[in-house]
Amino acid sequence: MFSGIVSSIGRVATVDRHGDDARYVVETGFPASDLALGASVAHSGVCLTVVEIGEGRHAVDVSAETLRRSTLGDWSVGTEINLERSLKLGDEIGGHLVFGHVDGLAQVVSSRPEGVSLRFEFEAPTELSRYIAPKGSIALDGVSLTVNEVDGARFTVNIIPHTRECTTFRNLNPGHQVNLEVDMLARYVARQLAIPA
Repeated sequence: MFSGIVSSIGRVATVDRHGDDARYVVETGFPASDLALGASVAHSGVCLTVVEIGEGRHAVDVSAETLRRSTLGDWSVGTEINLERSLKLGDEIGGHLVFGHVDGLAQVVSSRPEGVSLRFEFEAPTELSRYIAPKGSIALDGVSLTVNEVDGARFTVNIIPHTRECTTFRNLNPGHQVNLEVDMLARYVARQLAIPA
């Protein structure tokens, strides 16, 4: 489990495709002593297991299913990714509870300056739009954000300068896709409302 607060930007160092699956070696700012084999790390919002550790790098195996359902299938050498180590009991939850289970892909529609921040408009898959609410939480590429407005399948978020500098939002342009995880509370509320009493 994560909180959507990115602690490092990683970079894909190598890509090894084997069949429909892949192994990525990721360069990170984490000291090797901060990770353990089998540790869970969110990679742009996708929870992956560390299978190899070296100084300033680690490896993860990614299944064909994950490659199909997230942006990970498009990663290549040099791709920058948001990294967050899993929470420990007692850690501060600075964002919201993020599980690392991507629900779908959202596409950047536009971005424009608004004061010192940037306002991004995204389009979510239609089937996920019912879980997105104004002032609700959402995770995009693993970043915990507050939704501003919702119009059908489109929604907006504001990115402050700190978030832009410390995440891959600095690289996002219209047409780019991001990993989307809806708020688990919204999912359970919708499920309860759909069940007759």
